[in-house]
Amino acid sequence: MSRYGPRIAALARRADRDRATFDPETATPADGRTYLREGAGPAIWLYLEGRTGGRTVRFSDLELTALRGAMNAWLTCYARCHGVSLEADFTVREAATVLLETRNVFETAQLLTHVPQRAEDPRRTGHT
Repeated sequence: MSRYGPRIAALARRADRDRATFDPETATPADGRTYLREGAGPAIWLYLEGRTGGRTVRFSDLELTALRGAMNAWLTCYARCHGVSLEADFTVREAATVLLETRNVFETAQLLTHVPQRAEDPRRTGHT
């Protein structure tokens, strides 16, 4: 177990609790932003911290599985807050790569889940 084990365990417990108490009938896009800001974002950041913070940390398989599960639970809740039934299944490394490119957890979630869908930019598709 790495020195991040207790933090990962706490994130995993909170993600399990959030997923268990999620109510799609009352969920709003604002709730989805909270799942990203307080859940998926910190999970991804913890991975980045371990991989880039001076001494590279070797996460155990159990830690990576727990971190991935927590992140995906929050991304699933985020999508469902937008009325989209999605079972998120991304690697933490994949999410971290996108976060490093965008520097924004909200854009990261949108790029990974395609929720909410972006309007097509005619400049990028060649249509006017």
